[in-house]
Amino acid sequence: MSELVNDAARPCNRRREEPIITEDTTAVHAAKKRLTDRLAALDPVIGDLGRRFAGAGYELALVGGSVRDAFLGRPTPDLDLTTNARPDDVLRVIDGWADAHWEIGREFGTIGLRKNGEILEITTYRAEKYQADSRKPEVVFGDTLDGDLTRRDFTVGAMAVRLPELTFVDPSGGLGDLGAGVLRTPGLAADSFSDDPLRMLRAARFVSQLGFGVHPSVGAAMTDMAARIEIVSAERVQAELVKLMCGKDPRAGIELLVDTGLADYVLPEVAALVRERDEHHRHKDVYQHTLTVLEQAIDLEGPDTVEGPDFIVRFAALMHDVGKPATRRFEPGGRVSFHHHDVVGAKLTAKRMKQLRFDKDTTKAVARLVELHLRFFGYGDAGWTDSAVRRYVTDAGPLLGRLHILIRSDVTTRNRRKADRLAHAYDDLERRIGELREKEEMDAVRPDLDGRSIMTILDIPPGPAVGQAYRFLLDLRMENGPLGRDEAERRLKEWWASR
Repeated sequence: MSELVNDAARPCNRRREEPIITEDTTAVHAAKKRLTDRLAALDPVIGDLGRRFAGAGYELALVGGSVRDAFLGRPTPDLDLTTNARPDDVLRVIDGWADAHWEIGREFGTIGLRKNGEILEITTYRAEKYQADSRKPEVVFGDTLDGDLTRRDFTVGAMAVRLPELTFVDPSGGLGDLGAGVLRTPGLAADSFSDDPLRMLRAARFVSQLGFGVHPSVGAAMTDMAARIEIVSAERVQAELVKLMCGKDPRAGIELLVDTGLADYVLPEVAALVRERDEHHRHKDVYQHTLTVLEQAIDLEGPDTVEGPDFIVRFAALMHDVGKPATRRFEPGGRVSFHHHDVVGAKLTAKRMKQLRFDKDTTKAVARLVELHLRFFGYGDAGWTDSAVRRYVTDAGPLLGRLHILIRSDVTTRNRRKADRLAHAYDDLERRIGELREKEEMDAVRPDLDGRSIMTILDIPPGPAVGQAYRFLLDLRMENGPLGRDEAERRLKEWWASR
């Protein structure tokens, strides 16, 4: 295979606020080795494809996130390539070579294909930008690789490897920024975010996923232009938010959104937690508490609980206290209360997720966790009856594992004695749930009699009375555990006669 070489004949024309790392440091050398190894592994596919494009008179390059992730040693499930060939030309080149192809992104210059198990997307050089009031970006095809790279979001995604010759192209100093762990834009950040405001959310996403920081010029532009995110569709915002929350450090991404003001437009309920701070310290900092709960929830993900990254439990952790600003009350004696903030927070969460176009199941799950997150507190003081434990499990339903995580992570007190007491209390609750599950099959709690049996015993037709009888029997089941058919029938007849 050809040796990877650097295309140094392409100077960077952007203004630099500080020097870019260019020396071959140990970290950069290791990154180059990872890229070379990845290219060698992919040569049977991308090398062969590069030769086909060259033979047809077209350019082809591995580009963007695929190059960045190869440098970082991150998995690259999809390979991004770019070319000066137009979509029709691409289809002619891959005809008979690809195992399968699809044209869903053809309008934007993208042809997808599969070869030897690898998924590739080939996109014509392009430049896209938003008009002042448009939610759809305009796409214009370009003619040069440099032009395509310099219109990309950040320098670490503006690197390419020309195929098949394996020439490394880095017009904006992306490799140095990769070594420094910093996000910069190839040109002026204000111009970049004006062209595509979604890039501001991508910055927060990459902070979460890659553990990078943003250059001061990027942070300043995000702050100045935060309101421009409003022209981006809810679906695109949602997609970036999910990726951010499922990154390795979502706290850092959320903090960037809040610090720059983007959260005021994307997650205003979270931004409001910052304004909830109490200058007299009569209650804890709700915003910092929320971020700690998020981190602790992530730490509790795993094979014995819920496999991570789990968006539902993470987003519930982020949103669990968003009802507090609307419910804060200063009580006599200086005490602060947030009565019913769980219910209010669930409604706010559902409203925000609907506005962001989340599907109904995900919205219901997150909102339900927010609603239930206070249900446990008080257990350690008074204890619960078996009936209360049954209701807790039934109300949580399939979310019980996630609710365990949320409630355990919601303990952020520095009082070690209090924290231990709460942990022991929840250990006891989980033990009791396990014991009752063994005895009663609690995951599918139903009355001892079904609707058909109710109608037969009471000699009534289908209607509201059947539902009332069913709920009566379900309450009995919750309160007493399994009764058996005969006892349930006797109780049902007594209830019916007393109506």
